[in-house]
Amino acid sequence: MRNSKQKDIVLLALDEYRVHPTADELYQYIHKEHAEIGIATVYRNLNKFAEKGIIKKIIGLDGSSHFDSCIEPHFHFICNCCGRVYDIPGDIGKDLIAKAEEFTDCKISSMDITFRGLCGNCEENHNIRDANSEFLLTGSA
Repeated sequence: MRNSKQKDIVLLALDEYRVHPTADELYQYIHKEHAEIGIATVYRNLNKFAEKGIIKKIIGLDGSSHFDSCIEPHFHFICNCCGRVYDIPGDIGKDLIAKAEEFTDCKISSMDITFRGLCGNCEENHNIRDANSEFLLTGSA
């Protein structure tokens, strides 16, 4: 992958904007300082970086792609209500790979574990999902 100023800007922005943004969100963030960079450039470079293993691509609850500049082993939590993606340190499951390899008799080269539930903010605001997976807001209006 050839190096270019645009690629550097996209990668630096992802590293600065640490909330696991979608390509659209990252484009909005970049566009404030670099109006010359188009949305197609952001999409193209994020997908190329993910294919090359330079960044991680995380599929959200709604099927949207979120991007993460941290490629160190770690887990993710996705809120069922607001869709926000949180990092969980990989060391909380340090024996997980060894146990999985022992159980399967396979050599694991990578992992992608995502927890789903209700984040603290949504829980505090009484946002819940009903049994039909539709969002149900029960907080005060």
